[in-house]
Amino acid sequence: MRILVTGCAGFIGMHLCLKLLKIHEIIGIDNINSYYDTKLKKNRLKILNKNKKFSFFKIDISNKKKLNYIFKKTKPSIVIHLASEVGVRNSSINPTPYIETNIVGFFNILENCKKLKIKKLLYASSSSVYGSSNKKKFSESFYTDNPISIYSASKKATEILAAAYSYLYNFSIIGLRFFTVYGPFGRPDMAIFKFVDSIYNKKKINIFERGNLERDFTYIDDLIFYIDKLILKKFTKHEVFNIGNSKPVKVIELIKLLEQSIGIKAKLQFSKAPKTEIFRTWSDNSKINKLVFFKNKTSLKKGVKNFINWYKFYKGIKI
Repeated sequence: MRILVTGCAGFIGMHLCLKLLKIHEIIGIDNINSYYDTKLKKNRLKILNKNKKFSFFKIDISNKKKLNYIFKKTKPSIVIHLASEVGVRNSSINPTPYIETNIVGFFNILENCKKLKIKKLLYASSSSVYGSSNKKKFSESFYTDNPISIYSASKKATEILAAAYSYLYNFSIIGLRFFTVYGPFGRPDMAIFKFVDSIYNKKKINIFERGNLERDFTYIDDLIFYIDKLILKKFTKHEVFNIGNSKPVKVIELIKLLEQSIGIKAKLQFSKAPKTEIFRTWSDNSKINKLVFFKNKTSLKKGVKNFINWYKFYKGIKI
């Protein structure tokens, strides 16, 4: 089967492509933007390019003409849309790319899927759509019309567009609400990467609300397992699924685990959380587990160990 994956040079995109390439032919799309170090993105791409079943196009999905050309040329059976302008806090400072990529770009993807009668479209949403919900576990049935960042608003917009397209044009669209994904080759702007990097470089770590914020840290291999299984499932309408670890951890407890794993004490400074920060994220996985039951999820301790081992290798650290 031929599958088109947008955002293939991203953290999740690379790992998903590696998994799918064991069986399928992959067409990868990415614009290699500079939100974080492009060297990391290019290194991910080097790994993918070693596989003969992988082909790559460097384009921005907001470029409708180029995107149309690639869809017509490659004629994929399934599309997995992971390309996104990321960064919750940055979206308040510079909102334009979030509209251009996350909304206009997704509209371009939907139009091509409609025209070419693509069998199935899976796309990345985010746990950020739950806003400042004070409930414990986040269920897909919760009200999500009060976003607290431009990023989360753009992700909610993609879900609304997807629902309309699925209803009007009768094709299967699956939204995936990711919860704080981490692991080897992860994003440098995400907590675990930032904290590990700061500890090794003896830099201060800025911690909101004395570390009492809680996050549902999801290991990359577990996330990929769920996506891979969902590709095989049959859907007749728009569906949204949480994908998380379902075990929120306080940030201060994460710091302690990192200190123990690395053997270096972290330097901390505390500050008040910005308005865009959610106090707790906690994925209710009951909906996806009815379709794909996954018992042996990766513990935070094991996932952190795997990440640190990769980080030391990638950075050339011998200690």
